[in-house]
Amino acid sequence: MTHPEQPFAGHTPPAPAPEPFAAPTPVRFAAPPAPPNPFAAPSHVTAPYGPPPPSAPAAPAPEPEHMPSLDGGARWPGDGWDHGAPTPPPPSKPARTRRNGLPLGWVVLLMVIALVAGATGGVVSSQLLGDGRLADAGLPVTVSTGAGDRAPESVAGIAAVVLPSVVSIQVVGPNGTSTGSGFVLRQDGYVLTNHHVVADATAAGATTVVLFGDGTEEPATIVGQTADYDIAVLKVERTGLVPLALGDSDLAVVGDPVIAVGAPLGLEGTVTTGIVSALNRPVSAGGSDTDTAFINAIQTDAAINPGNSGGPLVNAAGEVIGVNSAIAQPPGSFSGASGSIGLGFAIPSNQARRTAEQLIETGTATYPIIGVLLDQRYVGEGVQVAADAQGGTAPVTPRGPADKAGIRSGDVILAIDGRPVTDPDELIVAIRAKTPGDTVVLRVRTGDDERDVRVVLDESSGS
Repeated sequence: MTHPEQPFAGHTPPAPAPEPFAAPTPVRFAAPPAPPNPFAAPSHVTAPYGPPPPSAPAAPAPEPEHMPSLDGGARWPGDGWDHGAPTPPPPSKPARTRRNGLPLGWVVLLMVIALVAGATGGVVSSQLLGDGRLADAGLPVTVSTGAGDRAPESVAGIAAVVLPSVVSIQVVGPNGTSTGSGFVLRQDGYVLTNHHVVADATAAGATTVVLFGDGTEEPATIVGQTADYDIAVLKVERTGLVPLALGDSDLAVVGDPVIAVGAPLGLEGTVTTGIVSALNRPVSAGGSDTDTAFINAIQTDAAINPGNSGGPLVNAAGEVIGVNSAIAQPPGSFSGASGSIGLGFAIPSNQARRTAEQLIETGTATYPIIGVLLDQRYVGEGVQVAADAQGGTAPVTPRGPADKAGIRSGDVILAIDGRPVTDPDELIVAIRAKTPGDTVVLRVRTGDDERDVRVVLDESSGS
């Protein structure tokens, strides 16, 4: 037996015949031939562009290697066991070779990472410019639903109908330029606005221009105006205009939605929304004692600013229920610098209709009276009739409505038509909201005696 770590040396001399049943002598496998160098150039490859080497005679094919066996039989290459009689060799199994690489799982994982990284890098590199900015922002795009039209009862639907009939007004007079709003009353060129917007229009050299929603303009003349109700009517030489319908302001209730339209600060076609905040709000507005309007106003929180004056306040049906006229100002604020604080006031449309009709028909307007002077200095419940004459005018007009009803100087008026009054302006506004010839019920106190008296309203020419 040889040492397992040593190769065979030459041929082994013949051994005596083996004993039957003797254990075979182990023989070491022949060393396998050295594997070819994978980096060696093939023998048939020539140097680039060099002449081919001379041909050499082919070597004779080597004989199959026969290894000695204990019984003198042939041995198959690589078989390390002796055999008696020659037998066919068993089918050989393909030799396993070890891969010099990573396991299959790692290969798959690395391929996935490489694909993701490559895709991400491709996207980023295609989206980024040299300065790091995106070439395409790729912001979401709204898919149009095709709903371009608005419902007629929506704010947009109402505004679309009302806006073509709303105008801007500019007056250049001796005191400067004043601007405001207005709206078409009749298709033949009559326009309604506030008196204070066109107060200087009748002065010498003054000019008045009406600007329509389509951008065209026309010079205007004054048909009539009254400071008592702060209403004026203008006329332009144009026909085919679309008038706005005057609704019934007596049907308005607190909480109704409303829309104010006009040109605040000269911004034509401005639309704001709100509700009816209050009704029968006594408002006195004007620049002097002789030019004061007493309005039984509709209060709204729709934004009304300087320049909205004269524009319409419309309801959900697109009907005019008020003429925007005044805004409240915080105490101590400068009169010319205030804007909307959510307290706007409009002349009720029923009052505007009566006054406009008078101005168109006669050029002047009248208002109702009861024929008394009120004491502005009185402090207490109700409103007191003056005790003495003022400026040559008697406290109670002789043979006037109050005189005929038995009201005397010094009496206190507590209510009108069941509505308590606590301020002189409140009583005046409540009376101005009526029509000459109407009958009102006054709750009157003389000394300790209280009674109800019926008074038929007279009329007075407006200023």
